[in-house]
Amino acid sequence: ADPFEAFEEVLAYAQENAADCVLLGGDLFHENRPSRSTLVKTIELFTKYCMGERASHLQVLSDQAINFPSTGSANFEDPNYN
Repeated sequence: ADPFEAFEEVLAYAQENAADCVLLGGDLFHENRPSRSTLVKTIELFTKYCMGERASHLQVLSDQAINFPSTGSANFEDPNYN
């Protein structure tokens, strides 16, 4: 079975049911350095199913400036991503 087919099925189900979060417990990235094609396919699926105008209800409780030093916040809080 293709792991990307399963991943897309989960993302589609999450989108249809307006899920706030998906916890991936599978083996999509089973290598320490995934191939470029693996990264591209993953980004394509996230873009297709996860980006949009719907507000995110997740909240980061830790100091984001410490945990995300390059941007100062989690990417889901960036209006250009969500």
